[in-house]
Amino acid sequence: MPNIVLFSGSSHHDLSQRVADRLGLELGKVVTKKFSNQETSVEIGESVRGEDVYIIQSGCGEINDNLMELLIMINACKIASSSRVTAVIPCFPYARQDKKDKKGSVERWSRAPISAKLVANMLSVAGADHIITMDLHASQIQGFFDIPVDNLYAEPAVLQWIKENIPEWRNCIIVSPDAGGAKRVTSIADRLNVEFALIHKERKKANEVDRMVLVGDVKDRVAILVDDMADTCGTICHAAEKLVSAGATKVYAILTHGIFSGPALSRINNASFEAVVVTNTIPQEEKMKHCPKIQFIDISMILAEAIRRTHNGESVSYLFSHVPL
Repeated sequence: MPNIVLFSGSSHHDLSQRVADRLGLELGKVVTKKFSNQETSVEIGESVRGEDVYIIQSGCGEINDNLMELLIMINACKIASSSRVTAVIPCFPYARQDKKDKKGSVERWSRAPISAKLVANMLSVAGADHIITMDLHASQIQGFFDIPVDNLYAEPAVLQWIKENIPEWRNCIIVSPDAGGAKRVTSIADRLNVEFALIHKERKKANEVDRMVLVGDVKDRVAILVDDMADTCGTICHAAEKLVSAGATKVYAILTHGIFSGPALSRINNASFEAVVVTNTIPQEEKMKHCPKIQFIDISMILAEAIRRTHNGESVSYLFSHVPL
């Protein structure tokens, strides 16, 4: 693959190395450090003039620092005369702040920021020519950009994991923990030729679920909860309890982005999951040490194939349903 350079940010070096290995490339030389006043410094250690540059940086860990590092890396490559700079952001930061929140008074609603749009503007101004991301929390975030955005889906990898690791998958039911994920679960259910259900939840405030209502029959079936992300895991753990009480024989959870902040790990350990399966858009090694129920699906092949196709000027949309893993 001539005229291509792949850089890794600080957020997820393991995923970047996996992508590089699949592409048969070496990661580009870059040094990131902080000054004593905590400003971020980035030094690109090789020429990128006329090169097709890809920078892999996920929205996890120290999110604000990692976002700033990504912006500086993009700008450094842009002003060094690279032909194109693509930001590969497996987990898009601030994706949940995609609209004005309807909760609270009208006055507070009118003053709520749309931070995902701000991040889109920052990436564009920094010099990004193209964005590759995965399972955006809200698909309309693609419309916040005036540059091309490829929103990849983990669905092919999820389908493969289900078929290889759940013997009773033909008697399973795919469950969405909220109404917003109905489109996601119906797509997976259709591909597996099984039924789906959803849980309607009412929140009193962020990260705290008030009431849950199950819509669908899970009795004597393996229930597979599917969502794009889990943070404190209050929702999926309450959903698991609801499914068990409704007669589900086993409960799995499959998530694209496993954030797992606050009490998430203790909640998962105490919940009735057979397994909580996440992709490696966010590093999971340390969390897996403290929570044996967590397993991960490697999505480096999907990202690597998206980079290869982008570099060769081929369609990336083919990856939405077909990818060799």
